[in-house]
Order: sequence, then structure tokens, then C-alpha cells
Amino acid sequence: MTSDPRDVRMRGFRERVSVARALEVALDGLSPRHAEDVPLERAAGRVLARDVVSQVDVPSFDRSAMDGYAVDASATFGATPYDPVKLGLNGESMPGCDVSRVEAGPLRAVRIMTGAPMPRLADAVVPAEQARESGNDVFIDTPVTPWKNVGRRGEDVRAGIAVMNAGRRLRPQDLGLLASIGFGVAPVVASPRVRILVSGNELVAPGERPQGSQIVDSNTPMLRALVECDGGTVEAALRLRDDADAIRDAITAPGADVIVAAGGTSVGREDHLPNLVREVGRLDVHGVAMRPSSPTGIGTVGRTRIFLLPGNPVSCLAAYDFFAGPAIRRLAGMPVAWPYPSRRVRLAGPLSSQIGRTDYCRVTVGPGGASPLAVAGASVLSSTTRAAGFVVVPAGSEGYAAGTEVEVFFYDPLAERDA
Repeated sequence: MTSDPRDVRMRGFRERVSVARALEVALDGLSPRHAEDVPLERAAGRVLARDVVSQVDVPSFDRSAMDGYAVDASATFGATPYDPVKLGLNGESMPGCDVSRVEAGPLRAVRIMTGAPMPRLADAVVPAEQARESGNDVFIDTPVTPWKNVGRRGEDVRAGIAVMNAGRRLRPQDLGLLASIGFGVAPVVASPRVRILVSGNELVAPGERPQGSQIVDSNTPMLRALVECDGGTVEAALRLRDDADAIRDAITAPGADVIVAAGGTSVGREDHLPNLVREVGRLDVHGVAMRPSSPTGIGTVGRTRIFLLPGNPVSCLAAYDFFAGPAIRRLAGMPVAWPYPSRRVRLAGPLSSQIGRTDYCRVTVGPGGASPLAVAGASVLSSTTRAAGFVVVPAGSEGYAAGTEVEVFFYDPLAERDA
């Protein structure tokens, strides 16, 4: 063992920093990455890097909003079912057609379909059900006002108008609007490149059958999904044995903006990661006053922010949510705040904690309120799947009595709606 007083292996933590301070360290110096152009079909969920200003009117021409007849509205005044106005048919206008040689007027109408361009001298459309054709004439039994049933040029988007602002996370309908104003790509914040690193001699890959004291690596698929939900791109996912040289190579290799490492972060003899980060970079935090996840570490290797997450799955999830997730979202241009919906719910039973420590408590939510599911058992990952969400008990509280209204963060938006 080393004589370095910072080496906590087989010694334990002398002190732990607050959750608030650890989050400050996690976000320190981080800002959204550079802009890149991404094809629209791959831009959903990405964050706009700059304001988008339309250079065109949408629609770019006056067009029919109905199937019917394009007319000069004044020619229909006085029309009734008993005394319809008769107009001569003068061709038709279909979507995508050229109507430069077709015109309506006081005595003529043009057959027109929805989305087709309005012909010259026409300023309204009579719906098909309010007219009838006979030979080369059309009889109109209801008057229309000017520009009735017409989509005017620029009524959707005007040239020169900012249609979306930087920082917006693109939704499917946003991509449709970008396409309508001529964009084939979206200027978005470059996705942060995240390397996932899990270590442990006992780990086997998902899908393999563990033998003896082996366990399946459940952290990698969980972390991959969390990273992608937070706008990151998984640059690599490495599963390593407790080998210092291999771990050193993994944390010093170029190509990642963030490294999320699970396992090997606590006080065990084979927990090499904290000392390796100090050796090749800087470890600003090791040990956080929270439960679970107290062995969490945060540091920097070169220009890469590295998060040392406990290997126990619930601790890994909590530490990611509190520290790594916000950092990845900031780099992706997204809000730092948790993406989980929340609601105030009364506690069905007491929730105990300890002054000076932040607690991450899984809860179920039913007709009687929120019930603590587990406040211990950092390896019991199934507790997070049985839970509707979690409650955070701040460091200054000893917990809450039954009946207290608390903020529940829901893992699933549908769970929040249905609770």
C-alpha cells in the first residue's frame, strides 16, 4: 500500500464533500460543444446551436385550402341555393402545376385542389360541396368573402423571421418546419463523446451465464442508455479486469470528452482508479456526503472530465444522475436540471435520514401516497425498477414524517401521469 494520505484503500474516507460542492466541480469550466450540421433525419433530440432565420416565405405562393373552385369573391355575392351564380369553367389548378395562363375573373371559375396555386384574378375558393358542375359551367349557391379558404403567402412563416432559437431541443415537428424553409441539415451542438469504463475481475458480459462468484455487468447497458438520453454519444464501452495498466490506458486514450467509469472507486485493495486519476490528471473530489454513492469521484485527465461512479448498480445510477448526467447535458447544450418530471406527493410512511448526508430514496406511489421502497441496498437494482421514482432528502434534514408533502422525481413521465 502507498503512504499517500489521499489513498483511501483499506483506510476509508476521512471526509466527504457535499453534493452541492461535488456538482460545482462536475460542471466547472464546461460549456456546450461546437456546432455541427446534422442531416434532418438524424437531428431529432439534438440541440440547436444557433438561431434559425427563414430566408423564404411559407407558403411561397397563395394556395387553396380546399378542394373546390377558385373565384373572384365578388362574383359570388348574392348566390343562394334557389338562385345560384353561374360561372364558366376555365381550366383547373393542381398541386405543383403552372397556372400562369389560367385565370378566374367576374365570369369565370377555375377548378382547384387543396394545396394548388391560386390562379390570376382569384381571391377565394368555393368548397366543392357548395357548388355543382354542369357541362362547362359551375353553379355556386353560397357566397364567399375575399381570401376565404385561401392560404396566403407567408401566413405560416415570413422571410426574415427567427423560427427557432439556439438551445431548443429539436422535436419531430421542428424538423418538418426546418425542411419547409429549405433546410436539409440542422445546425446543432456537437454531441459529447462519452467513454464508458467498467472494471472488475468478477464481471461477465450481458447474455453470458456467470460461473461461481462471477456477476453480470449491468452497469454498461444502463449507463449507455442514460448517456444517449442526455444527448451524448458513446465513443467506446470497455469492460476491464482490475488491472492498473489497462485502466490507465483506458483513461488516458484520446477521443472522449467525458469518461464515466463504474467500479474500482472505493476503499478496496483493487480499487485502482482514484490513484490512477491522480497519477495522470487531477482528482478534485473523492467521497461525497450522500447515500448511496458516497465513493463517487470527479476529476480531469487532460481535457476530459472523468466521473468515478461506484460499481453497485443503484449507487452507480444515483451518482450518474447527480453528477455525470448534468455535465453531459451541459456539453450537449441541454438544461443541467434533471430530465425527470416531478410532483408533490404526501408520504404514506416516515422517511428517515441523517443530518449532514443527502439521501436518494426510491419510492412507490399509490393511492395512499409515496412509500419508501428502499433506503439501503446499493446493489439491489430491482428496487429502481419497482420504484415509481425517488425522493431526495437534503443534508440538512433528518427525514420526513408520514403525511409530509415531498417532491417525487419520476423515472418515467407516464408513471408521473398515472400515479
